Amino acid sequence: MDQNVDVLVVGAGPTGSTAAKYAAQGGAEVLLIEKRSEIGTPVRCGEGVAKRWLEEIGLSPSKEFVCHEVDGARVIAPDGSALVVDETRAGNECGYVLERALFDRYLAKEAAKAGAEIRIKTSAVGLLREDGHVVGARCEHMADTFDVRAPIVIGADGFESQVGRWAGLETHLRTRDIDACLQYTLVGVDGDARYNDIYLGSCAPGGYAWVFWKGADVANVGIGVNLSKIHDRADAKRYLDTLIARTPDLARGEVVEEVAGAVSVSMPLEKSIAPGVLLAGDAARLIDPLTGGGILNGCLSGKFAGEVAADAVSAGDVSEKGLAVYEKRWRARLEEELARHYLVKERLIRLDDATINRAIRAINEARLERVTAGAVLDAFRTHDPGLLAIFEGLL
Repeated sequence: MDQNVDVLVVGAGPTGSTAAKYAAQGGAEVLLIEKRSEIGTPVRCGEGVAKRWLEEIGLSPSKEFVCHEVDGARVIAPDGSALVVDETRAGNECGYVLERALFDRYLAKEAAKAGAEIRIKTSAVGLLREDGHVVGARCEHMADTFDVRAPIVIGADGFESQVGRWAGLETHLRTRDIDACLQYTLVGVDGDARYNDIYLGSCAPGGYAWVFWKGADVANVGIGVNLSKIHDRADAKRYLDTLIARTPDLARGEVVEEVAGAVSVSMPLEKSIAPGVLLAGDAARLIDPLTGGGILNGCLSGKFAGEVAADAVSAGDVSEKGLAVYEKRWRARLEEELARHYLVKERLIRLDDATINRAIRAINEARLERVTAGAVLDAFRTHDPGLLAIFEGLL
Protein backbone atom coordinates (compact mmCIF):
# COMPACT_ATOMS: atom_id res chain seq x y z
CA MET A 1 0.00 0.00 0.00
CA ASP A 2 3.04 2.31 -0.08
CA GLN A 3 2.22 5.35 -2.17
CA ASN A 4 3.84 8.43 -3.71
CA VAL A 5 1.90 11.70 -4.00
CA ASP A 6 2.74 15.39 -4.24
CA VAL A 7 0.79 16.51 -1.16
CA LEU A 8 -0.42 14.51 1.84
CA VAL A 9 -3.14 16.22 3.89
CA VAL A 10 -3.70 14.85 7.39
CA GLY A 11 -7.24 15.48 8.64
CA ALA A 12 -10.44 15.82 6.61
CA GLY A 13 -12.17 18.58 8.55
CA PRO A 14 -12.97 21.90 6.82
CA THR A 15 -9.29 22.90 6.89
CA GLY A 16 -7.97 19.68 5.40
CA SER A 17 -10.65 19.30 2.75
CA THR A 18 -10.19 22.90 1.63
CA ALA A 19 -6.40 22.43 1.50
CA ALA A 20 -6.81 19.24 -0.53
CA LYS A 21 -9.22 20.92 -2.94
CA TYR A 22 -6.96 23.86 -3.71
CA ALA A 23 -3.80 21.75 -3.90
CA ALA A 24 -5.53 19.48 -6.42
CA GLN A 25 -6.84 22.45 -8.38
CA GLY A 26 -3.25 23.67 -8.53
CA GLY A 27 -2.20 20.51 -10.32
CA ALA A 28 -0.84 18.49 -7.39
CA GLU A 29 -1.53 14.81 -6.82
CA VAL A 30 -3.20 14.84 -3.40
CA LEU A 31 -4.04 12.24 -0.78
CA LEU A 32 -6.38 13.33 2.04
CA ILE A 33 -6.54 11.00 5.05
CA GLU A 34 -9.01 10.95 7.94
CA LYS A 35 -8.62 8.76 11.03
CA ARG A 36 -12.35 8.45 11.70
CA SER A 37 -14.66 6.10 9.85
CA GLU A 38 -16.97 8.92 8.80
CA ILE A 39 -16.02 12.46 7.80
CA GLY A 40 -17.75 15.10 9.91
CA THR A 41 -18.55 13.03 12.99
CA PRO A 42 -18.53 13.33 15.88
CA VAL A 43 -19.42 17.01 15.66
CA ARG A 44 -17.38 19.19 18.04
CA CYS A 45 -18.71 22.60 17.07
CA GLY A 46 -21.40 25.12 17.97
CA GLU A 47 -22.20 25.25 14.23
CA GLY A 48 -22.86 29.00 14.14
CA VAL A 49 -21.01 31.00 11.47
CA ALA A 50 -21.00 34.49 9.98
CA LYS A 51 -22.26 35.06 6.45
CA ARG A 52 -19.30 37.17 5.41
CA TRP A 53 -16.78 34.40 5.00
CA LEU A 54 -18.52 32.06 2.55
CA GLU A 55 -17.66 34.11 -0.52
CA GLU A 56 -14.03 34.49 0.52
CA ILE A 57 -13.48 30.75 0.42
CA GLY A 58 -15.47 30.26 -2.77
CA LEU A 59 -18.69 28.83 -1.28
CA SER A 60 -22.32 29.75 -1.76
CA PRO A 61 -24.84 29.08 1.02
CA SER A 62 -26.56 25.79 0.32
CA LYS A 63 -29.40 23.80 1.86
CA GLU A 64 -26.95 20.91 1.72
CA PHE A 65 -25.26 22.26 4.84
CA VAL A 66 -27.17 25.34 6.16
CA CYS A 67 -30.05 24.32 8.42
CA HIS A 68 -31.12 27.72 9.75
CA GLU A 69 -30.58 31.41 9.03
CA VAL A 70 -30.78 33.99 11.81
CA ASP A 71 -31.34 37.74 11.75
CA GLY A 72 -28.70 38.42 14.37
CA ALA A 73 -27.66 37.76 17.93
CA ARG A 74 -28.59 38.88 21.43
CA VAL A 75 -25.74 39.48 23.87
CA ILE A 76 -27.19 38.82 27.31
CA ALA A 77 -25.65 40.41 30.40
CA PRO A 78 -25.60 38.77 33.84
CA ASP A 79 -28.58 40.90 34.94
CA GLY A 80 -30.64 39.61 31.99
CA SER A 81 -30.52 42.77 29.86
CA ALA A 82 -29.88 42.06 26.20
CA LEU A 83 -28.08 43.88 23.41
CA VAL A 84 -29.63 42.99 20.05
CA VAL A 85 -27.10 42.97 17.23
CA ASP A 86 -28.88 42.33 13.94
CA GLU A 87 -27.69 42.66 10.37
CA THR A 88 -28.69 46.32 10.12
CA ARG A 89 -26.52 47.18 13.13
CA ALA A 90 -23.55 44.84 12.61
CA GLY A 91 -23.42 44.03 8.90
CA ASN A 92 -23.02 40.43 7.83
CA GLU A 93 -21.42 39.21 11.04
CA CYS A 94 -24.75 37.54 11.71
CA GLY A 95 -25.63 34.50 9.74
CA TYR A 96 -26.09 30.78 9.52
CA VAL A 97 -26.28 27.70 11.69
CA LEU A 98 -24.78 24.71 9.92
CA GLU A 99 -25.34 21.01 9.92
CA ARG A 100 -21.64 20.61 10.56
CA ALA A 101 -21.38 16.94 9.62
CA LEU A 102 -23.03 17.67 6.27
CA PHE A 103 -20.81 20.73 5.80
CA ASP A 104 -17.64 18.70 6.34
CA ARG A 105 -18.79 16.06 3.88
CA TYR A 106 -19.71 18.74 1.35
CA LEU A 107 -16.17 20.12 1.50
CA ALA A 108 -14.70 16.63 1.23
CA LYS A 109 -16.79 16.03 -1.89
CA GLU A 110 -15.50 19.30 -3.32
CA ALA A 111 -11.94 18.08 -2.71
CA ALA A 112 -12.71 14.78 -4.43
CA LYS A 113 -14.26 16.58 -7.40
CA ALA A 114 -11.06 18.62 -7.71
CA GLY A 115 -9.07 15.38 -7.99
CA ALA A 116 -7.96 14.58 -4.44
CA GLU A 117 -7.96 10.95 -3.28
CA ILE A 118 -9.60 10.39 0.13
CA ARG A 119 -8.96 7.56 2.57
CA ILE A 120 -10.98 7.23 5.77
CA LYS A 121 -10.03 5.14 8.82
CA THR A 122 -6.44 6.07 8.00
CA SER A 123 -4.12 7.68 10.56
CA ALA A 124 -0.68 9.23 10.33
CA VAL A 125 1.50 7.65 13.03
CA GLY A 126 4.76 9.46 12.29
CA LEU A 127 6.63 11.56 9.76
CA LEU A 128 9.22 10.31 7.27
CA ARG A 129 12.44 12.31 7.04
CA GLU A 130 15.43 12.53 4.74
CA ASP A 131 18.28 15.04 5.11
CA GLY A 132 16.30 17.10 7.63
CA HIS A 133 13.24 17.38 5.39
CA VAL A 134 9.88 15.75 5.94
CA VAL A 135 9.20 13.53 2.94
CA GLY A 136 5.87 12.00 3.90
CA ALA A 137 4.27 10.04 6.71
CA ARG A 138 3.90 6.52 8.00
CA CYS A 139 0.22 5.66 8.05
CA GLU A 140 -2.08 2.98 9.40
CA HIS A 141 -5.31 1.65 7.94
CA MET A 142 -7.20 -1.28 9.49
CA ALA A 143 -4.04 -2.49 11.30
CA ASP A 144 -1.97 -2.28 8.10
CA THR A 145 1.05 0.05 8.11
CA PHE A 146 2.30 1.75 4.97
CA ASP A 147 4.33 4.76 3.91
CA VAL A 148 3.02 7.72 1.94
CA ARG A 149 5.91 9.64 0.45
CA ALA A 150 5.10 13.25 -0.31
CA PRO A 151 7.33 16.32 -0.61
CA ILE A 152 4.73 18.28 1.42
CA VAL A 153 2.60 17.21 4.37
CA ILE A 154 -0.19 19.57 5.43
CA GLY A 155 -1.13 19.14 9.08
CA ALA A 156 -4.85 19.83 9.36
CA ASP A 157 -5.27 17.52 12.34
CA GLY A 158 -6.84 20.02 14.70
CA PHE A 159 -6.34 21.37 18.17
CA GLU A 160 -4.38 18.29 19.31
CA SER A 161 -2.18 18.23 16.19
CA GLN A 162 0.41 15.48 16.16
CA VAL A 163 1.91 16.60 12.87
CA GLY A 164 3.03 19.84 14.49
CA ARG A 165 4.73 18.06 17.37
CA TRP A 166 6.38 15.51 15.10
CA ALA A 167 7.72 18.34 12.93
CA GLY A 168 9.33 19.95 16.00
CA LEU A 169 7.10 23.02 15.99
CA GLU A 170 6.28 24.62 19.35
CA THR A 171 2.62 23.86 20.10
CA HIS A 172 2.51 24.12 23.91
CA LEU A 173 -0.51 25.90 25.43
CA ARG A 174 -0.93 27.66 28.76
CA THR A 175 -3.95 26.82 30.89
CA ARG A 176 -5.42 30.30 30.37
CA ASP A 177 -5.26 29.71 26.61
CA ILE A 178 -7.62 26.73 26.69
CA ASP A 179 -11.40 26.71 27.04
CA ALA A 180 -13.26 23.58 28.14
CA CYS A 181 -16.45 23.26 26.09
CA LEU A 182 -19.67 21.29 26.41
CA GLN A 183 -22.74 21.42 24.21
CA TYR A 184 -26.16 19.81 24.18
CA THR A 185 -28.51 19.69 21.23
CA LEU A 186 -31.92 20.27 22.80
CA VAL A 187 -35.31 19.57 21.20
CA GLY A 188 -38.63 20.91 22.43
CA VAL A 189 -37.14 24.23 23.53
CA ASP A 190 -38.86 27.59 23.22
CA GLY A 191 -37.55 31.03 22.31
CA ASP A 192 -37.01 33.49 19.48
CA ALA A 193 -35.24 31.53 16.74
CA ARG A 194 -34.51 34.75 14.85
CA TYR A 195 -31.61 35.46 17.18
CA ASN A 196 -28.78 33.37 18.54
CA ASP A 197 -28.07 34.15 22.19
CA ILE A 198 -24.68 34.80 23.80
CA TYR A 199 -24.51 34.79 27.63
CA LEU A 200 -21.64 36.64 29.31
CA GLY A 201 -20.38 36.82 32.87
CA SER A 202 -19.98 34.47 35.81
CA CYS A 203 -22.41 31.98 34.26
CA ALA A 204 -19.48 31.02 32.00
CA PRO A 205 -16.23 32.05 33.74
CA GLY A 206 -13.67 33.41 31.32
CA GLY A 207 -15.80 32.49 28.31
CA TYR A 208 -19.45 32.53 27.29
CA ALA A 209 -22.51 30.35 26.81
CA TRP A 210 -24.56 30.17 23.63
CA VAL A 211 -27.89 29.18 22.14
CA PHE A 212 -27.60 28.58 18.38
CA TRP A 213 -30.95 27.79 16.80
CA LYS A 214 -31.22 24.93 14.31
CA GLY A 215 -34.99 25.26 13.92
CA ALA A 216 -38.10 26.58 15.65
CA ASP A 217 -37.73 24.23 18.63
CA VAL A 218 -34.21 22.81 18.24
CA ALA A 219 -31.02 24.51 19.42
CA ASN A 220 -27.39 23.88 20.23
CA VAL A 221 -26.94 25.06 23.82
CA GLY A 222 -23.35 25.13 24.93
CA ILE A 223 -20.68 26.71 27.06
CA GLY A 224 -16.97 27.46 26.96
CA VAL A 225 -15.18 28.17 30.25
CA ASN A 226 -11.55 29.13 30.63
CA LEU A 227 -9.45 26.47 32.34
CA SER A 228 -7.76 29.10 34.50
CA LYS A 229 -11.16 29.87 36.06
CA ILE A 230 -12.32 26.37 37.01
CA HIS A 231 -11.02 23.42 39.02
CA ASP A 232 -11.40 20.85 36.24
CA ARG A 233 -13.13 20.41 32.89
CA ALA A 234 -16.12 18.72 34.51
CA ASP A 235 -17.10 22.12 35.92
CA ALA A 236 -18.27 23.09 32.42
CA LYS A 237 -21.23 20.72 32.81
CA ARG A 238 -22.19 22.20 36.15
CA TYR A 239 -22.25 25.74 34.72
CA LEU A 240 -24.18 24.68 31.63
CA ASP A 241 -26.75 22.69 33.57
CA THR A 242 -27.24 25.62 35.96
CA LEU A 243 -27.82 28.06 33.08
CA ILE A 244 -30.36 25.74 31.45
CA ALA A 245 -32.18 25.07 34.72
CA ARG A 246 -32.71 28.77 35.39
CA THR A 247 -33.93 29.45 31.83
CA PRO A 248 -37.45 27.99 31.54
CA ASP A 249 -37.53 28.08 27.72
CA LEU A 250 -34.45 25.85 27.65
CA ALA A 251 -35.20 23.72 30.69
CA ARG A 252 -38.24 22.19 28.98
CA GLY A 253 -36.01 20.71 26.26
CA GLU A 254 -34.65 17.18 25.96
CA VAL A 255 -31.03 16.37 25.17
CA VAL A 256 -30.60 14.37 21.95
CA GLU A 257 -26.86 14.89 21.56
CA GLU A 258 -23.95 15.86 23.81
CA VAL A 259 -20.44 16.80 22.72
CA ALA A 260 -17.45 17.90 24.77
CA GLY A 261 -13.95 19.04 23.95
CA ALA A 262 -11.36 21.75 24.32
CA VAL A 263 -10.60 24.81 22.22
CA SER A 264 -7.43 26.88 22.09
CA VAL A 265 -7.94 30.58 22.73
CA SER A 266 -4.30 31.52 22.23
CA MET A 267 -2.24 33.55 19.85
CA PRO A 268 -1.33 31.71 16.63
CA LEU A 269 1.80 29.58 16.56
CA GLU A 270 4.98 31.58 16.20
CA LYS A 271 5.92 29.24 13.37
CA SER A 272 3.58 27.15 11.24
CA ILE A 273 6.05 25.79 8.68
CA ALA A 274 9.03 23.45 8.60
CA PRO A 275 10.84 21.89 5.63
CA GLY A 276 8.15 19.88 3.87
CA VAL A 277 5.41 20.74 6.42
CA LEU A 278 2.58 23.27 6.64
CA LEU A 279 0.18 23.55 9.59
CA ALA A 280 -3.25 25.03 8.96
CA GLY A 281 -6.42 25.82 10.89
CA ASP A 282 -6.68 24.66 14.49
CA ALA A 283 -3.31 22.88 14.19
CA ALA A 284 -1.68 26.29 13.72
CA ARG A 285 -3.76 27.81 16.56
CA LEU A 286 -5.78 29.92 14.13
CA ILE A 287 -8.94 29.67 16.24
CA ASP A 288 -10.41 33.06 17.12
CA PRO A 289 -9.37 33.54 20.78
CA LEU A 290 -12.43 35.69 21.53
CA THR A 291 -15.18 33.53 20.06
CA GLY A 292 -13.51 30.12 19.86
CA GLY A 293 -14.65 29.94 16.22
CA GLY A 294 -12.31 28.17 13.84
CA ILE A 295 -14.20 27.26 10.67
CA LEU A 296 -13.52 30.44 8.69
CA ASN A 297 -9.86 30.64 9.65
CA GLY A 298 -9.47 26.92 8.99
CA CYS A 299 -10.91 27.19 5.50
CA LEU A 300 -8.91 30.30 4.68
CA SER A 301 -5.61 28.89 5.91
CA GLY A 302 -6.42 25.60 4.21
CA LYS A 303 -6.93 27.44 0.93
CA PHE A 304 -3.61 29.24 1.34
CA ALA A 305 -1.82 26.02 2.32
CA GLY A 306 -3.21 24.09 -0.65
CA GLU A 307 -2.30 26.80 -3.14
CA VAL A 308 1.21 27.27 -1.73
CA ALA A 309 1.81 23.50 -1.58
CA ALA A 310 0.87 23.05 -5.23
CA ASP A 311 3.10 25.94 -6.28
CA ALA A 312 6.03 24.70 -4.17
CA VAL A 313 5.84 21.18 -5.61
CA SER A 314 5.65 22.58 -9.12
CA ALA A 315 8.68 24.82 -8.47
CA GLY A 316 10.61 21.99 -6.82
CA ASP A 317 11.25 24.03 -3.66
CA VAL A 318 9.65 22.65 -0.51
CA SER A 319 12.25 24.13 1.83
CA GLU A 320 11.23 26.35 4.69
CA LYS A 321 12.18 29.34 2.57
CA GLY A 322 10.10 28.05 -0.31
CA LEU A 323 7.06 27.64 1.96
CA ALA A 324 7.45 31.00 3.74
CA VAL A 325 4.87 32.62 1.47
CA TYR A 326 2.20 30.54 3.25
CA GLU A 327 2.92 32.19 6.58
CA LYS A 328 3.01 35.62 4.94
CA ARG A 329 -0.43 35.05 3.43
CA TRP A 330 -2.25 33.87 6.51
CA ARG A 331 -0.56 36.45 8.73
CA ALA A 332 -1.51 39.27 6.35
CA ARG A 333 -5.14 38.15 6.39
CA LEU A 334 -5.63 36.90 9.96
CA GLU A 335 -2.89 37.85 12.42
CA GLU A 336 -3.93 41.41 13.28
CA GLU A 337 -7.51 40.43 14.06
CA LEU A 338 -6.43 37.37 16.06
CA ALA A 339 -3.97 39.45 18.10
CA ARG A 340 -6.61 42.12 18.81
CA HIS A 341 -9.16 39.49 19.83
CA TYR A 342 -6.59 37.84 22.08
CA LEU A 343 -6.10 41.12 23.96
CA VAL A 344 -9.87 41.51 24.32
CA LYS A 345 -10.14 37.94 25.58
CA GLU A 346 -7.45 38.58 28.18
CA ARG A 347 -9.32 41.67 29.40
CA LEU A 348 -12.73 40.00 29.42
CA ILE A 349 -11.43 37.19 31.62
CA ARG A 350 -10.95 39.77 34.35
CA LEU A 351 -14.30 41.60 34.00
CA ASP A 352 -16.86 41.14 36.76
CA ASP A 353 -20.62 40.90 36.25
CA ALA A 354 -21.25 44.47 37.35
CA THR A 355 -18.94 45.87 34.67
CA ILE A 356 -20.54 43.75 31.94
CA ASN A 357 -23.97 44.94 33.05
CA ARG A 358 -22.81 48.56 32.87
CA ALA A 359 -21.38 48.12 29.39
CA ILE A 360 -24.52 46.51 27.94
CA ARG A 361 -26.69 49.14 29.63
CA ALA A 362 -24.63 52.04 28.22
CA ILE A 363 -24.76 50.66 24.68
CA ASN A 364 -28.51 50.12 24.88
CA GLU A 365 -29.09 53.61 26.27
CA ALA A 366 -27.16 55.08 23.33
CA ARG A 367 -29.56 53.43 20.83
CA LEU A 368 -26.79 52.91 18.30
CA GLU A 369 -27.74 52.60 14.66
CA ARG A 370 -24.49 50.73 13.98
CA VAL A 371 -22.52 48.77 16.55
CA THR A 372 -18.92 49.72 15.82
CA ALA A 373 -15.91 50.17 18.08
CA GLY A 374 -16.08 53.96 17.75
CA ALA A 375 -19.81 54.08 18.39
CA VAL A 376 -19.45 51.88 21.50
CA LEU A 377 -16.73 54.14 22.92
CA ASP A 378 -18.93 57.18 22.26
CA ALA A 379 -21.77 55.43 24.11
CA PHE A 380 -19.49 54.83 27.09
CA ARG A 381 -18.24 58.41 27.00
CA THR A 382 -21.80 59.74 27.10
CA HIS A 383 -23.56 57.27 29.37
CA ASP A 384 -20.86 55.78 31.62
CA PRO A 385 -17.44 57.49 31.27
CA GLY A 386 -15.90 55.17 33.85
CA LEU A 387 -16.00 52.37 31.29
CA LEU A 388 -13.56 54.19 29.00
CA ALA A 389 -10.55 53.32 31.15
CA ILE A 390 -11.54 49.64 31.01
CA PHE A 391 -12.29 49.31 27.29
CA GLU A 392 -10.30 52.01 25.51
CA GLY A 393 -7.33 50.50 23.72
CA LEU A 394 -9.25 47.28 23.11
CA LEU A 395 -12.05 48.72 21.00
